[in-house]
Amino acid sequence: MEEFDYVIIGAGSAGCVLARRLVDAGSTVCLLEAGPKDRSIWIHLPIGYGKTMWHPRFNWRFETEPDPGMNGRRIYWPRGKTLGGSSAINGLIYIRGQREDYDGWAAAGNPGWSFSEVLPYFVKSENNERGADNLHGASGPLCVSDIGAKDELVEALVAGAQELGIPRNPDFNGVAQEGAGYYQLNTRRGLRCSTAVGYLRPIRRDPKLSIRTGALASRILFEGRRAKGVAYSRNGGQHEVKARREVILAAGALQSPQLLQLSGIGPADLLTETGVPLLHASREVGENLQDHLQFRLIYRCTRPITTNDQLSSLVGRVRIGLQWLLSRSGPLAVGINQGGIFARALPHSPRPDVQFHCATLSADMAGGKVHEFSGFTLSVCQLRPESRGFVRLRSRDPAEAPAMQPRYLSTEFDRRTAIAAIKLARSLVATRAVRPYVAEERKPGPGIVTDDELLEFARNTGATIFHPSGTCRMGSDPDAVVDPRLRVKGVESLRVVDASIMPTLVSGNTNAGVVMIAEKASDMILEEAR
Repeated sequence: MEEFDYVIIGAGSAGCVLARRLVDAGSTVCLLEAGPKDRSIWIHLPIGYGKTMWHPRFNWRFETEPDPGMNGRRIYWPRGKTLGGSSAINGLIYIRGQREDYDGWAAAGNPGWSFSEVLPYFVKSENNERGADNLHGASGPLCVSDIGAKDELVEALVAGAQELGIPRNPDFNGVAQEGAGYYQLNTRRGLRCSTAVGYLRPIRRDPKLSIRTGALASRILFEGRRAKGVAYSRNGGQHEVKARREVILAAGALQSPQLLQLSGIGPADLLTETGVPLLHASREVGENLQDHLQFRLIYRCTRPITTNDQLSSLVGRVRIGLQWLLSRSGPLAVGINQGGIFARALPHSPRPDVQFHCATLSADMAGGKVHEFSGFTLSVCQLRPESRGFVRLRSRDPAEAPAMQPRYLSTEFDRRTAIAAIKLARSLVATRAVRPYVAEERKPGPGIVTDDELLEFARNTGATIFHPSGTCRMGSDPDAVVDPRLRVKGVESLRVVDASIMPTLVSGNTNAGVVMIAEKASDMILEEAR
């Protein structure tokens, strides 16, 4: 059996970071990735998000179980399946969340995870084109760039937010998150900067690193209770690789719990049902699933200034292609969502409880074909939902997706927030600054008025905004799956490092938070190795 210091399962947002930091420190690493290499142009062009959203080669294309809170609908859950993982196919938005998110983690029994303690890892990872300061880095592997030109429609939405008392905010990752403005993106010179580009590319030829694509992990191998390696399938054959020091599970919030369960770590009843020999009973493996649920309001614009208009003619498509070729700017360089708003939808909310993604285009679904009319979209999601779901093994076949049940809108608080969020979006559109741009509301439509009707709209059309988290919860209590150093409880030499360890969902897009987690985990792993 081949042997390395570390075997990492998953070359995604966390796995690429771990590989870079461990190899740089002199360790040998085997990095296993079920998907292919990240060679497609659609991965590297920001606008390619619309292509990779459905691409069977680069996307796991999961579906949830029928969700009672969504009137029995199955919700499509895209997840990255290539080097870079979901950082190779996401919407590129760089958001850390709120200070209180991380202080809450620490207060819940996770020493070392307060905002002041994780901030250095955000700074370490960041290569922000604005330069370095107390809150930002300019020499890290992860490129962070401004959206260059201001957009007429986004400017109107920001002005409308100001009419509602929501301030203009030039930096959502600055002193305060609340406000309206432009997102910063994980791009550089008009191209996506996934973790595969930023972290992995510089070390791909390092002899200490072995990257194996098309390698589907089937289970973690143990000697007694010590993780000793990984079994995986590749090119039709079954293989094993040994870890001298640790196995690190970085397969994401859906597949990390699946692999723990396949390896005998999880709820005892579930493992008995599926015929997996029990190694360690851990009832919360796969539980505590959280996600951001988005509600998409679509408007027909009075002026032909939207991306729909640019994409509707050959001349428009040639123009945006030339814009990218000549200046690395325009729609091809910024993806889908340019404008953002963090605001309080519920009265007396102590901090922002909803997030808007403002897109200067419209389609029936995220990543779908744009409408023929001039259109724009306001997507709004609750930042800190109370609803909790689960991920549970269906069978012993690692290629079979686990059962994923988000239980969206299963609490009264989440239902009230959904209604308030949609009302806030409508209030924004009714402002003096935005009203001249609105010809009609296409969704929900003027016939949807009462709270019951708005909730029904949320149930019938709500969708993920791609942030599943929490299924291998970190904590100091006996039921937590991993301890505050991300070591799996009940066994040795095994860690989980990805969004699944989040005790509670962060207030915003999750990718930056996952990169931070991996940076911090790398330091902890190397400290213990020394």
